[in-house]
Amino acid sequence: MKRYLAYAGAVTALAGSAHAAYAADSSDDSLTWYGITLYGTVDIGYTYQNRGTPLNDYFPTGLQYLIQPSNNRSISSISENGMSQSKVGLRGSREFLEGWSGVFKLETGINPLSGNVSDALKSITQNNGVPLANRTTQGDSSRAGQALQGAAYGGVSSPVYGTLTIGRQNGLLSDNVLKYDPLGGSYAFSVIGYSGAAGGSGDTQDARLDNSVKYVNQVGMFRVGAQFESGAGTGSGGNATELDLGGDFLPGLSVDAAYVNKKGAILAAPLGVAVAKCPTTLAFGGASPAVNCLPAGISPDTAVAATVSDNWTWSLGASYVYGHVKASMGYEDIHFRNPQTPLAVGSPDIGGYTLGFVNNNAYPNGAKILQISWLGAKYSLSRNVDLIGAWYHYNQNHYNDTAKCPGGTKDSGACSGRLDAYSLVADYKFDRHFDAYTGFMWSHVADGLAAGYLNSWTIDPTIGGRFNF
Repeated sequence: MKRYLAYAGAVTALAGSAHAAYAADSSDDSLTWYGITLYGTVDIGYTYQNRGTPLNDYFPTGLQYLIQPSNNRSISSISENGMSQSKVGLRGSREFLEGWSGVFKLETGINPLSGNVSDALKSITQNNGVPLANRTTQGDSSRAGQALQGAAYGGVSSPVYGTLTIGRQNGLLSDNVLKYDPLGGSYAFSVIGYSGAAGGSGDTQDARLDNSVKYVNQVGMFRVGAQFESGAGTGSGGNATELDLGGDFLPGLSVDAAYVNKKGAILAAPLGVAVAKCPTTLAFGGASPAVNCLPAGISPDTAVAATVSDNWTWSLGASYVYGHVKASMGYEDIHFRNPQTPLAVGSPDIGGYTLGFVNNNAYPNGAKILQISWLGAKYSLSRNVDLIGAWYHYNQNHYNDTAKCPGGTKDSGACSGRLDAYSLVADYKFDRHFDAYTGFMWSHVADGLAAGYLNSWTIDPTIGGRFNF
C-alpha cells in the first residue's frame, strides 16, 4: 500500500507541475513539463450480452466480451475499457546531445469502475475452485497487478540511429497487432484486442516482455526491429527473441513481417475444484489421497494452473490508406510444443503469483498450430465520424493422436476447431480528448475450440465514451 501511495503522490506532483506549464502556454493542451508528459485514458460504457459472465473488478476488460468457456447467462451491465484500456502514465523525451535524446515511459492500467489496478491473475485466483457455470469474468493477461504493468522502460533515441530501450515493454509482435488491427486493440470489438494470443505469440503473458532490450529504426522506406527478453528469474518463463522487418513501400501502404521464439511460455487458468479445495492437513499423518493437491506453502489465493510451452510465430500485417478508407489485414502462424525446460510446481509467475499446477506435456504428438487471420476497414464518414468493420478468424489443427475427432468434434480441445467474429463500430470524436462509440462483436466457436464451453456464441452490443488526456 505504501508503494502505491508513493506512486500516486509522484504522479499528482507531476500533474500539478504540468498544469502550471499548460496554463503558461494555452496553445498546447498536453500536460507537459520539461519534456515529461502526464497522459491517460478513462473508458466507461454499457453492455448487453446474451451470454456472458458477471463483471470482475480486476480483469482488465471487466466483462468477457469474447465468447469464453464460462459465458452462460444474459448480462446487462455498466462496462469498462470497451474501446481501449483505461490507464495513467508518464512519458518523456529530452535531448542531451545534438541528435540524441533520453526517453522513458511509465504506465499502469486501471479498471475505472472499481479504481483497481488491472490484475488478470487475481481474477483467475478469485475463480479457483469455482465451477464453470458460477465463475465471474477471468482470464490470463500480461497485466497482473504490477504497479507499472503497462510499461516501465528507458533508453536513448536518435532520428538517424534508431531507438534502444530497456525494461518492461510491448513485444514487437504486439506492436504490429495494435498497428494492423482495424479496431486498434479494442477489448469489446476485437478478438485480437481482447485475447492476447496474437500479440503474445500464443500466450498473452508475453505480449509485454520484462527484462527486455528493444531496438527499432526507420531507414528510408524500410524499418527494422529486434528484441530480446532474459527470462531468468523473472517469473515470465524462459528467454524470448523477436524480429521485425517492414516498410512503407508505396504512398499509403505499410507492411511488417515478424518472427518470435519464446521459451517456457505460460498460459494461466483457474485451479480446478479438486485442487483448490484440497485439505491442508490430514488426519493420522497419512499421505494425501488427492493427486492434485497443492503442495505445502502454496496458497490457492495466489496460485494458478499453468500450461507451459515453447512457442514460435511468424506473422504478416499490412494496411493501405486510400482517400477516406484505411484497410488493414494480418495473418499469424503460431506453433506450440512441449517445453525443452519444464517448469515445476512452485515456480513464480508474473505479478508475484505462483504456479500451483503445471502441465508440461500438453502437446505430446507434435505441435499445436493456431492460425489467426483478420481483415477490416475504417471509413472516415466525416471529420468527426469513423465507421469500422472487421472479421477475425482462428483455425486450430488436430494436434493429439489420442483424441478421436471424426469430422471435428468439441469433445476434446485437441481436435481441429475454429473461431469467427464479426464487428461493426461507429466512433464519434467530439474533439481530440473525448469520443463516444457504439457497436457490437458477434463471436462463435466450433469443434475443438468449443471443447468445454457452456455456449458456443455471444453478441455484445455496447455503447460508451472515452476521455483521453
